[in-house]
Amino acid sequence: MRDTFHDELDQIGTELVDMSRMVASAMSRATSALLDADIALAEEVISDDERVDETYRDLDDRALDVLARQQPVATDLRTIVTTLRIIADLERMGDLAQHIAKVARMRYPQSAVPPELQSTIRDMGTVAGKVIAKAGAVIATQDASTAIELEKDDDAMDTLHRKLFATLLSDEWAHGVEPAIDITLIGRYYERFADHAVSVARRVVYLVTGEMPVAL
Repeated sequence: MRDTFHDELDQIGTELVDMSRMVASAMSRATSALLDADIALAEEVISDDERVDETYRDLDDRALDVLARQQPVATDLRTIVTTLRIIADLERMGDLAQHIAKVARMRYPQSAVPPELQSTIRDMGTVAGKVIAKAGAVIATQDASTAIELEKDDDAMDTLHRKLFATLLSDEWAHGVEPAIDITLIGRYYERFADHAVSVARRVVYLVTGEMPVAL
């Protein structure tokens, strides 16, 4: 019985890594759709989010079923509770990628990103790719040292986020209110995406050590 239980947990863990790859693909494609005003790619990301949601619901149901059937204690209970929270983080990251794609769709055929901010948004997309890749690796390996590395990536995202606002608030901003709102929202989506990756990492540290870190 316990072997079956741990096999179920291992399978859920494997599918969590697969879910992180789905989210990584969504964010990469959403960034390309945003910068290139690619309506077909934006629509693809938006529709594909249902796959992320279906995976979320399936894993959530299975984890709760294991919890109800096995009534785990100690480390096993910590594993299931942590898994449930990681599933929710990944689902939210998928939503954030979808939000970016929706901005791209809304502003088509123009790009929602003015020329002077294209490189900054591209850099934010690159950092987003790094954090979700590391989050997936942390889930797969339960390596607390890799989890700690995510703090630096999150700091890099925060720096880029502040750079966006510096441009928006500068006297040189000439694009008006509506584009400023778009950029404000886009920046927030990327920043929150990185925050959720850090949340995943913190949860894995808790799983490994039994203590939730205040900060990584």
